[in-house]
Amino acid sequence: MRHFLTLAAIGLLALAPGARADEVTDALQNAIEAYQEGDIGYALEEMAYAEGLMLAIKAEGLAAFLPEPPAGWTREIDANAGAAMGMLGGGSAAGATYSGDGESFSITFTADSPMVTAMAGMFGNAAMLSATGGSLVRVGREKFADQNGELTGLIDNRVLIQASGAPVAVMVPILETIDFRELARFGS
Repeated sequence: MRHFLTLAAIGLLALAPGARADEVTDALQNAIEAYQEGDIGYALEEMAYAEGLMLAIKAEGLAAFLPEPPAGWTREIDANAGAAMGMLGGGSAAGATYSGDGESFSITFTADSPMVTAMAGMFGNAAMLSATGGSLVRVGREKFADQNGELTGLIDNRVLIQASGAPVAVMVPILETIDFRELARFGS
């Protein structure tokens, strides 16, 4: 119920004079009207739809932090990166594949997921990494776990970055172009 009231309040604010009408505000307004009419099932459906739309907007914002490809490389954004986030407890995701110089690898971001929060203690723990054959790699000021060439970093204990598919020496320079400070502020 609290979740519904929060979204309803957002919907009412969005419908204030001067607010632009869009699919999100329409869905929230439909949820409010259905709730007032006693149609809780439809109200919940519309809220879920509005939430999905807002998560998609948030994921687009997260994708803006994906690094640009270096000269001579290509970047292909994964339009479906966030599709399964609802099944994983929520959050936002974005990803891309980078190709060039005979190499190809992927970078994925996962933000504000309960699963990431639950695993936060494992990332950057040197003792745990060495026990599993991993090591720490510096990417700018950030520490990434290197597990057999898969790099995993955690920014502000809420944004998980994973890179895999190419040698670490190829991936690190591209990861270093990420604005980690701004990424830490993502969504806040």
